[in-house]
Amino acid sequence: MTGETCFTLEATDGAARAGAVHTAHGDIPTPAFMPVGTKATVKTLHPDEVRAMGASIILGNTYHLHFRPGEDVIEELGGLHAFSGWGGPILTDSGGFQVFSLRDTLLAVDDDGVTFRNVYDGSAERFTPELAAAIQTALGSDVAMCLDQVVPPTLPRRQVEEAVRRTSDWAARQREAPRAPGQLRFGIAQGGVDRELRRRSTLEIAALDFDGNAIGGLSIGESRDELFELTAFSCELLPAGRPRYFMGIGDPEGILRVIGSGIDMFDCVLPTRLGRTGSATTWDGRLNLRNARFARDEGPLQEDCECPACTRFSRAYIRHLVTQDELLGLRLLTLHNVHFLLDLCREARRAIIERRFGAFSEAALERLGSGTAQSTPRRSTG
Repeated sequence: MTGETCFTLEATDGAARAGAVHTAHGDIPTPAFMPVGTKATVKTLHPDEVRAMGASIILGNTYHLHFRPGEDVIEELGGLHAFSGWGGPILTDSGGFQVFSLRDTLLAVDDDGVTFRNVYDGSAERFTPELAAAIQTALGSDVAMCLDQVVPPTLPRRQVEEAVRRTSDWAARQREAPRAPGQLRFGIAQGGVDRELRRRSTLEIAALDFDGNAIGGLSIGESRDELFELTAFSCELLPAGRPRYFMGIGDPEGILRVIGSGIDMFDCVLPTRLGRTGSATTWDGRLNLRNARFARDEGPLQEDCECPACTRFSRAYIRHLVTQDELLGLRLLTLHNVHFLLDLCREARRAIIERRFGAFSEAALERLGSGTAQSTPRRSTG
């Protein structure tokens, strides 16, 4: 926040951008899908597998790591990178989404912070902007997110406006908070589906000159049309020289659409959650491998896919594993789903650099057709 930027813009094609985010643990080529490792692990996967598929960054979550095992334990053991065995960049969410989305646990919010019952033992806890920053400093992540007030799209405008004001005030308090060596800090805009409040929040957060800017409070129940329209609207207001992060999208159509609006980074638990529930993301839509029609299907999950599942195993075998509750089946599906999205981002980046993103996106969306998987709201675990 000294006028320098952690972002290099390499190419544009319309609003779509290709670039790199520079961090203490390496560069992140963008557009970048970030696999979610809520509790310091991308569920069921070894860090080397995640890296081998092309992931350049993963996520950890302040809320969950604060309670289990505690940031003091992680700091004592060398920080989140050493603790988890992941040597590349890590982004940590502030915990705000978990605090405000788990409605049954929320007790009170005021200008100083938020009080809630934690999901582990029900005890009353409190997060402040300063505490969220301090936890992430102890974790030693490469990108730390500001604590924000997340509100559902159904709230009255007056309450959304109050959340916008509070989010800006909290961001200002975190701007100069201590940070780990080389740690970047991103601000988060709110505003619900109200264009004027979204404009106000985006401009107020951008004016604080964080290392990057995130679009928060979407993909939590509003319509898809509103999501995409507000994403494009927000990107037009954000500075070109800072990375842009959409919080919580992980379906192929959604990824292509937000890239086309100018988003650089995005995350979602969807690919890992689908894998653990027996489903695969493909160009033909979402496949439920529990379906009997795959019992004798000798083809791969996706033709021409080079992931560890598709290059060796058939749909029939993976279905057998899933129906018999064999963990390998869920791991193979997770490997495939994460690989599918990482590969999509690689192809999108190449298309932007070659100035053919419009045609690439149109063809990909047409190929996905009506069977495309829909994004789900970000959740507390991935």
